[in-house]
Amino acid sequence: MENPRRGAFIVVEGLDRSGKTTQVATLKSRLEAEGISATILKFPDRTTAIGQMIDSYLRSHSDLDDRAIHLLFSANRWELATSIERMLAAGTTVVCDRYAFSGVAFSSAKGLSLDWCRAPDESLPAPDVTIFLDITPEQAQSRGGYGEERYEKQEVQRKVRAIFGEISCEFNEETWVTIDAGKEREEVASQVWKIVGPLTSGLSRPLKRLWHPQ
Repeated sequence: MENPRRGAFIVVEGLDRSGKTTQVATLKSRLEAEGISATILKFPDRTTAIGQMIDSYLRSHSDLDDRAIHLLFSANRWELATSIERMLAAGTTVVCDRYAFSGVAFSSAKGLSLDWCRAPDESLPAPDVTIFLDITPEQAQSRGGYGEERYEKQEVQRKVRAIFGEISCEFNEETWVTIDAGKEREEVASQVWKIVGPLTSGLSRPLKRLWHPQ
């Protein structure tokens, strides 16, 4: 007997100002135009109590130990883990703007070990595919709004980009796809759809767990 089909879990990652939010919104519109139930999640979710603490930190209104803020980011994802699983089981495609990979990359860029950074997110729902929108820090800086938040500095972004490269090596070419986000918005959107389109008929395979032996 086949497993019931579920929605796809899509994560869009990238440096700050790489166009994630635009591409996520464009993808949701395309999914809905195709008659596919879809929802967007954005991490950090700044609407929760934990998210409000993160928001204050990111806006440089407060300071926290690097380990403490990393654990808050992870807790923010765990707050929504059950909701993600429930939506997927109901057949909804979940499109996530940032996920655990950002948490690991940004914290590791501050000097924390990759293993330590991954540990709190172990067993979170694993994306069916992660789309990494690749852009140079110089390209990102040329885009509007750059520098408004704590991590929007070229030195930090360069380190983060390199660590994303290390993380990508942990996945195969089907579950982690890198796209040149320096191209025109429409071209990037077209490439995103080529990746997501085949998943929209629903998936029968079980949802995997992040960084967890299968």
